[in-house]
Order: sequence, then C-alpha cells, then structure tokens
Amino acid sequence: MTTESNKAAIRRWVEEGWNKGDLAVVDEIYASDVVHHDPHSPIPLTSSEALKEYVIAFRSAFPDLRLTIEDLLAEGDKVLWRANSQGTHLGPLGSIPATGKTATVTAMVLFRFANDKVVEAWVNVDIMGLMQQIGVIPAMA
Repeated sequence: MTTESNKAAIRRWVEEGWNKGDLAVVDEIYASDVVHHDPHSPIPLTSSEALKEYVIAFRSAFPDLRLTIEDLLAEGDKVLWRANSQGTHLGPLGSIPATGKTATVTAMVLFRFANDKVVEAWVNVDIMGLMQQIGVIPAMA
C-alpha cells in the first residue's frame, strides 16, 4: 500500500469504526493479531477481537463520542493520527460509573502497516484530562 492508501484506511477507521461504530471495519483494516500499545487499556489489546471489545466499551461509556482528524501524517509504513474527541460520560467506564459530564480529550496514535493491514499501534490519550473533566480526579488549579 502507499502512504495515501494507508492514510485513507485510518480515515475510514475514524469515520466508520469509531464514529459510526461499524466494527466490521476492524477486520478490513487490522491484522487479526494486531497489537495496540495503550497503557490505559483495561484489557491487553493483542488481537482485532480485543480491539473491538475496547471500542464497544468506550462507545458504551460515551455513546455520543465523536473523534476528529486534526492531522494525518504518513511516512513509509507508518501513519500518525492527531485527534480530538468529545463525548458525554453516560455509561460505566471500567469501574467508574457514569457522571453525565462531557469531556473533550486529545490523543495521538501511531499506526504501523504490514501486508496492507495495521499490525501495531501506539496510543497516547490525555487520560488525566479526561478524568479531571468527568470529575474522577480534581482539576489542577
């Protein structure tokens, strides 16, 4: 695949997978043994099935979740996505009960492609900002 087709795959993942909840896209874009390096994930993300569970859990906690593409850069076999997300915490997030609060969170994800599929990703999400906005930890003054 070219860098442009890799970027198109990530654009599709954001628009159809995350924003519309179409998890069939996972099977088309990700390798079955994809590894997501996400230090905040409650489950190991070492397969496309685990990734689907992760997305379902997050979309259940934030049913109106909307992610944007602020930047999408590609070089070689990698694509970097800089994102903003916004959603209302209406369902449990792990052990955190719904707060009804809206949060806006930034993130970056670096994807690596092999054989036309995402095989690895490194996730960096502003979890502290999320926890502050939904009232789980106090905001810094």
